[in-house]
Amino acid sequence: MSKQIENISKYIDHTYLKPEASVDDIRRICDEAKKYQTASVCVNPSYVKFVAEQLEGSGVTPCCVVGFPLGATTPEAKAFEAADAVKNGAREVDMVINVGAIKSGDWDLVQRDIEAVVNAVKGKALLKVIIECCLLTDEEKVLACKAAKAAGADFVKTSTGFSTGGATVADVRLMRETVGPEMGVKASGGVRTYEDAVAMIEAGASRIGASSTNKIVAGAL
Repeated sequence: MSKQIENISKYIDHTYLKPEASVDDIRRICDEAKKYQTASVCVNPSYVKFVAEQLEGSGVTPCCVVGFPLGATTPEAKAFEAADAVKNGAREVDMVINVGAIKSGDWDLVQRDIEAVVNAVKGKALLKVIIECCLLTDEEKVLACKAAKAAGADFVKTSTGFSTGGATVADVRLMRETVGPEMGVKASGGVRTYEDAVAMIEAGASRIGASSTNKIVAGAL
């Protein structure tokens, strides 16, 4: 086991995106993230201000999803949502790509969509682009990753966790090969054990999106 994987909590975006999440749920998630010193806490936009307050001074980053979970809003709406999240304390933003535009072959819209959010958060927050791998062909995954890279995003991310499938080792490997070493790759959706997380990291993931952080960290002991 490598030293970097021993410190596995540093890879994890501790995530809670359920629509029924209460403020007590989010407080608990923040407390767990501070305990384990995860990379971030990832929540829906209505909670990001509360999360930023809870995490202040902890070294854990407030993270927020945008255009979630379908990615079917306009570039302007996503840009506004991202700017609002940053204003409320988000320092990382996970946006959902326009999957319908990909399936329609409208790569100009895909590019414009990502660029709108890049411009909204530039210099203020890292941007991760969720490409929803389970809905794409391998060719579309490659083109989506290239579009995210060309637009100036910081990460590509496998999945929302709300569609027909989550992260796979094969997808993470393909994404890493496509974007090269300089971009981040986030594996999210179905990563529930330490072994799952290690497999994703060994395939090229630099971040893990997970709600099962307790179980993943316990597996490293």
